[in-house]
Amino acid sequence: MKKYFFYALIAVFLLGCYFFFAKKSEVVQPETKQEAIVLKAHSDTFNQSINQLVNTYLSVKDAFVEDDTANIKLKTTQFCTLLESLNLSELAKDSSGIYETVNMTKSDILANANSLLQQKDITEMRRDFSALTDVMYPTFFNAIKYEGPVLYLQNCPMAFNDNEPANWISNNKEIVNPYMGKNHPKYHAGMLNCGDIKDTIKSK
Repeated sequence: MKKYFFYALIAVFLLGCYFFFAKKSEVVQPETKQEAIVLKAHSDTFNQSINQLVNTYLSVKDAFVEDDTANIKLKTTQFCTLLESLNLSELAKDSSGIYETVNMTKSDILANANSLLQQKDITEMRRDFSALTDVMYPTFFNAIKYEGPVLYLQNCPMAFNDNEPANWISNNKEIVNPYMGKNHPKYHAGMLNCGDIKDTIKSK
């Protein structure tokens, strides 16, 4: 009887050792964190057309920095053409009135851009550019649920008459002021970097 009891003890001992070392040898795999899937609200075609429109706006802004009225009007004309041809059909499926909002905003932007094209004085052109910018952000960018590269809303506190502020949109954090420009009649290029960043425009 003692003999069987002894064998049973050995068996229990060996079984315990097996489970102990088997557990120790198990390799714990680190938990793989799954990246969130980014869902786009718009088609690539729509986003490309918005990016092209934004890039043309940036070209208008750069022309103001250079005080180049001929190039300002050329780039603004291109901007108008792109805006007029912007296909908003895929926004029509939205039931929250997005299509109507964007369409009205598009008309307001065009009105300011066309006004700019009629001006002969660069200061008046800059006023129309300021009004155009204020329609684009926040209304236009928010309504279309912008999904392009990061942009920055920047502000000059003394754009007009040394005390009237105005905004512009840039794709660079560095301040290069289109309202003061490189050839300002009073400050020349001395106020080219005047201003600050008011907001970041990015995909939400």
